[in-house]
Parts: sequence; C-alpha cells; structure tokens
Amino acid sequence: MDVELTLDKLLERAIDLFPDRELVTKLPDGSTHRYTYADAGERINRLAGALDDLGLEAGDRVGVVATNHYRHFELYFGPACSGRSIHMCNMRLPDHHFVHTIDDAEDRVIFVDPGLIEKVEANADELETVEQYVVLDDEVPETSLEPVTDYESLLEGQSTEYDWPDIDEDAEYGMCHTSGTTGLPKGVSYSHRAMYLHSIMCGHTDANGVGESDVVLPVVPMFHANGWGIPYAATFVGAKQVFPSIHSDPESIARLIAEEDVTFSAAVPTIWLEMAEFLDENPEVDISNIDRLTVGGSAPPESLIRKYDEEYDAPIIQGWGMTETSPLGTLSTLRKEAAALPSDEQYEYRTKAGLPVPGMQTRIVDDDGEEVPADGETMGELQVRSPWVTDGYHDRPEENEQAFTDDGFLRTGDIATRDELGYVDVVDRDKDVIKSGGEWISSVQLENELIGHEDVTEATVIAVEHERWQERPMAIVVPRDGATIDADDLEAHLAETFPSWWLPDVYEFIDEIPKTSTGKFDKKTLRDQFDVVLEAEDDEPAAQQ
Repeated sequence: MDVELTLDKLLERAIDLFPDRELVTKLPDGSTHRYTYADAGERINRLAGALDDLGLEAGDRVGVVATNHYRHFELYFGPACSGRSIHMCNMRLPDHHFVHTIDDAEDRVIFVDPGLIEKVEANADELETVEQYVVLDDEVPETSLEPVTDYESLLEGQSTEYDWPDIDEDAEYGMCHTSGTTGLPKGVSYSHRAMYLHSIMCGHTDANGVGESDVVLPVVPMFHANGWGIPYAATFVGAKQVFPSIHSDPESIARLIAEEDVTFSAAVPTIWLEMAEFLDENPEVDISNIDRLTVGGSAPPESLIRKYDEEYDAPIIQGWGMTETSPLGTLSTLRKEAAALPSDEQYEYRTKAGLPVPGMQTRIVDDDGEEVPADGETMGELQVRSPWVTDGYHDRPEENEQAFTDDGFLRTGDIATRDELGYVDVVDRDKDVIKSGGEWISSVQLENELIGHEDVTEATVIAVEHERWQERPMAIVVPRDGATIDADDLEAHLAETFPSWWLPDVYEFIDEIPKTSTGKFDKKTLRDQFDVVLEAEDDEPAAQQ
C-alpha cells in the first residue's frame, strides 16, 4: 500500500491510542503544566489554523527560539503537519551566526520565549525575512519587536479541528543548522520520511527502545538536531513526556526524574556528571525509576558509566550522531557476544560510539577511499548512509559536492575505528586529532582518561604546534573543588594507559572550559587562547625520536 510517511501520522497515533497520556512541563516560575495528547492535538490544530491566517504558504519556514516546553512541542507538529517547516533556532550561537541562520532559512515568523526576547531584539534589525513575532506566552511583555502578538491570542478563536493537507513524504518538515565552529552554520533540511523512519528506529530494541510505557525526559535542547529525535519518537509510541523548560540544571533534572518517575532521558555527559555530584550530596532524591540514560555530544568517561551502574542501576548508553544524521547514527548497546563477557570487559564496548543503529550503514576508509581493516586499531574517516541522513546542506552546492561520496555516503569528518563485532569507536574529529611525528594521537581518549581522575571535573586536549613533531598534545584541566592536583599527578595517571609519546607536553589548569552552543568543549577558542609553539627538547618521547 502506498502511504506517505508524514509526521501527522505520528501525532494521530498518539491521540487515537493514548489520548489521556500526559505531557508535563516544569514552567519557568517553578509551577507545573500538565495536559494530554488529546489536548495537545486540539491546540496543534488551532496553531495550524493560525498559520493559515498569517498567510504562510506550503514550504514556508517559521523560526522557534525556545527552551523545551509544551508550546515548543506544539510547534514541532503544527507547521510540519500543515505543510510548512519548523526552523529550530539555536539561541546560544553568537549574534552574527544567529542572524545568519534565520536569514539563511528565510523564516517568515519567529516564535520566541519571553526569557529569550532580548536575543531577538538585539538582532531584529538584521533579520531580513521576518514579518511577524509571536511571544510564547499568554501576554506580550514590553518589547521593541513589531509586529508582535502572544501565542495564546494567536490560537484564540481558531477551530480545534483541522484537515491536514496531503503532503509528499519527501517534503521538508524542519531545518536545523550546524554549530558553525569552522565557519558560518550550515542549514540541514529534514524530510517527513526521514523523521518518520528515524522515529521507528528510536523505538527499536537495539536502539533507544522507547515504548509507550516509558516516561521520557528530553534534556537535550529541542533546537539541537531535532532534540535528538526524542519528542517525535516518544509521540509515535505514545509515551509520557516531561519537559524541563529553563530548569535544565542537574538538581532540577534529578528532582524531575524523581517526581515524574522518568524512565528514559538524554543529555550531554556534563549533565550526568554534575547530577551524580548532586545525588552524592542529596541521597534522599530517588532516581531509581530510571531504566536507561543516553549520552551524546562527547564520549562519557568509563568512570561515569560505572558510577551510574553501581550506584543508581541506570545504564548509560553512549550515542553518536550529527545534525546531518537527524541525528542518531550509533549506540553502544551490547550485542549478544559482548553481553556474555564479564562485566568489567563489557565496558570496552560500552565506552565506544557503538553499533550502527538499524537502518544506518557505516564504513571507515583511508585517504584513498579504501575500507580499513575491522581490527579496532586502524583509523580512518567514518562515512555513513541512511534514509535519515540529509541529502545536503541548504544552498551550499560546492560543499555538498565535497561532503558526499559518489555512492551516497556522507563524509563525517570523524576519525574512527571498527572492531570485529562491528563496534565503531570515534577517536576524534579530523580537525581535532593530534598529528604528531606522522602518528595520530586521539584527544578524545586522553580526555576520557583525564576526566576519570577523581580530582578532575572537566578536561580537554588540543594540539599545539611543535618545532620538531608538528603537533603535540596540551591538556586543559578543571580541578575538582578543593582538590590539589598538578601535572605530575596527571602524567602518572595517563602513563598507566598510554605510551609515553601520547602524553601531553603541557598541562594548563583553568576554572572553566568554554563550551560551544551545543555544550561541547570549544576547542577553537582554546586553540586561539593557547596559541604557542613548543620547542624541541633533548628528552622528548623516545617512541618518536
């Protein structure tokens, strides 16, 4: 049967089978908003009618500048199901990048949280295509934005019924932008078909395994790569969803997990690291209902995975993906052979990027485009292909030619290995790997080991120029509060795992590591800050002499 794979069918299933299932938001003022899929469906219909009245046509984009909450959830479906597209705006970008993304997407309407209005006001004069602003509240605060209305007034008087148009499954439903760490952010367009299939995959046992009995808390921002696809997948299966709005600090997340009996959540490693510290100091907060946690953005240290296993019985599953992959590409689930190993040996697999999720093809190739051996050691570029990998960047024809192979694989720019069981281990970004004396040193592996030290809160490793070896590692470390630690301590710690020529030449201790708009360590800023040239020494690592 020829049925278009469009997002209205995800929503309709939830409303039909689970009309009374809750969607919960912790509002900025600390109160809690609750309603059901049936309630949300009626409001989404009202929103679609309001978009009609605003004169938006098929294919037009609306920008959303918002945290995770129920109105943002409605915007995940209203524009898409009525034939328009949601542009998920990253408010954490620098102003010139923020403006570029909105102009690049040609957003006609901007929906903005009251608490984020200043970001939009500061840049409104440069937004070339925006015709209307909508404040995501029931009133409009004092603002220079115009024309402007509030969200509830926009919906008022609209019908609770809406006849969804026939939409081609290959039509765009949404757009995100890359974080722009190496230039202007690039627009990535997503089709209905791509997210429909991605949502099915997220419910697969060998993926996130999201089901209707789950209580799902997406901590990852909904503007970041479709919120990792979690709100769509949770809707498809009819799971209860919990949105934290501005309350994404570790204490608030821990309390939300306890109060709402959350079973599944997803965030960057820093959230789970800091939440563990909070739980250590507040053992009365009970998160025992958690069944699994997904982590992405950067690799979690083994020590963190062990801590959640041993103290909270909450397995951490590492995921790898990109804005371009919608985003889920691999997950560190245990296949039968790995699960049969003693628990200590299982961590070798659980700390990797993982197995390709069902529907994702991966390969690792050398500079000549030939696949490297699956020996867990030989490095190459990770390339991927899937129904939910983007077809290309918005209005970037030259970059699209470089980004894809002739047989349709995306060149990710990630350096990885693959072992005999098929586990992918992303050892670095091509731009971050340290190329020292003709050999590669993984900054990611050094970082994970540093973060595993009991006196280290955060750590990252960058390449600095060297007179003889071209590049050498520099470790940048944030000590734990009250800890006394020096370079010799860290050197001894790393020497237990790595050869001498891998060990950093320099250790810098700082109060906080700068982050990108998506919560990753901002290595570009650090490279600019620590722009040095190391001199050759007589006692350099013997392995490279």
